[in-house]
Amino acid sequence: MSTDAPAVDSLDLTDPTAFVTHDPHEYWTWFRRSHPVAWHEAAGGRPGFWVVADHADVQAAYDNPRDLSSARGTVLDVLLRGDDSAGGKMLAVTDRPRHRELRSLLLRAFSPRVLRGVAEKVHTRTASLVEQMAAAGSFDFVTSVAEQIPMATICDLLSVPEQDRGKLLEWNKRTLSSSDAEADEMDALSARNEIVLYFMDLAAERRARPGDDVISMLATATLDTAPLPLDDVALNCYSLILGGDESSRMSAISTVRALADHPGQWRDLREGRVACETAAEELLRWATPAMHFARTAAQDLVIRGQHIERGDIVTLWNVSANNDETVFDAPRTLNLSRTPNRHLAFGYGPHFCLGAFLGRAALHALLRAMIEHLEAVELDGPPVRIFSNFLFGYQSLPVRFHRRRR
Repeated sequence: MSTDAPAVDSLDLTDPTAFVTHDPHEYWTWFRRSHPVAWHEAAGGRPGFWVVADHADVQAAYDNPRDLSSARGTVLDVLLRGDDSAGGKMLAVTDRPRHRELRSLLLRAFSPRVLRGVAEKVHTRTASLVEQMAAAGSFDFVTSVAEQIPMATICDLLSVPEQDRGKLLEWNKRTLSSSDAEADEMDALSARNEIVLYFMDLAAERRARPGDDVISMLATATLDTAPLPLDDVALNCYSLILGGDESSRMSAISTVRALADHPGQWRDLREGRVACETAAEELLRWATPAMHFARTAAQDLVIRGQHIERGDIVTLWNVSANNDETVFDAPRTLNLSRTPNRHLAFGYGPHFCLGAFLGRAALHALLRAMIEHLEAVELDGPPVRIFSNFLFGYQSLPVRFHRRRR
C-alpha cells in the first residue's frame, strides 16, 4: 500500500454486523463521493485491503484478470484467513489458462437442452408455490418459498437425490451468512467441508455408473488428457450450489420486499406496463445479493491514481457500483422500466457468472407467478437481515399475499 492512500475509517467492512446496523447504501454514497478507491486498515490481526467502489473501476477490475488474480480466493473473509484451498481447482478461484479450459468444460455440461429442462421445472415449481401461498395469506416468504426453489433448481441440474437436498440447503446457509451475530467462522468451514465431501462421494458413484447429468459429465470428462480429479468435480459442484442457491434465494427475497415497498411499481408490472425481463434486471440491480468479490494483485498496478502493490487484496463492491449515480439515474429509486441497466450483479468479464441464465430464469418465474396469482403484496412484520459482509438479504420476510381477483 502506498503511504498516501486515503483510509476508510467510518465502517469496518470485515464486520457483518456493520451491514445490519448501518444503511449500506448511505455509506457507499458517501464513499464514492469522498474517495472511490481507498485502503481499509488491518483489523483483528488480519491484513488490510483495498476498497473499489465506482462502477467504472469495478467493471474494469473484473475485466483485468492479468493484473488481478482470482486464484487465492474471491471472497474477503477467505482471503483474510489466507489462500482458498480450492484455488486452481474451482472455476471461480482459477486463473487463465486453467480457467478458460475449465469454463469451456462446464459450459458443455450446461447445454441448452439441459438448461431448458431445468428452467421449465423452475417455472412449474414456482407457480405452484406462489399459488399455494396466495391461499395461505400470511407466511414467511423465506422459508415457505425462497428456500424451496433455488436449491431444488441446482439439485435438478446436478441430479441430486431428493432425500439429500434438505441437508445441502442447511449446510449452504451456513457457508456465507448467519442468523447469529456471534456465529463461529469454524461452523462455516465445517459446512463447506460437508458439502465438498458429499459431492466427492456422489462424483465417485457417477464416475463408476455415469448417467445423463452434469455431475456424470464432469466426473467422466478429461482435461489435458487426464480425468478431472474427483475433488475438482466436487469443488465445482459446490461452486454451483453456492452461487445458484444463495444468490437466487437472496434475489427472490429482496424482490418480494421491493415490490411490497413499492406498490405503484408492482401495479405497473402486474398490469403489463413493464416487461418481466426489464423488471428482473432492475430487481437484480436493486438486490445485488453478492455485495463484493475480491482479487489479489498479481503485480503492481494503478487504480484511479492509487498505487496497488503486488500481493495486495483488492475488494470490488458490486453493491456500490450498482448504485453509482454516474451510471444509474436516481439509483435508490426503484424503476422497473429502467433501461439500459448495466448492473454488475452477475459480475463482468472472464468470470461472469456461469449460472446467470438460471438466475434470471428463476426471477422471471417468480415475477410471472406473482402476476398470475396475486393482486397485492404487503409486509406482515419486520424483515430480519442476515449477518454477512458478503451477501445482502434477509433470513425472515413475513408477508401477506392477496389473491388476484378473476
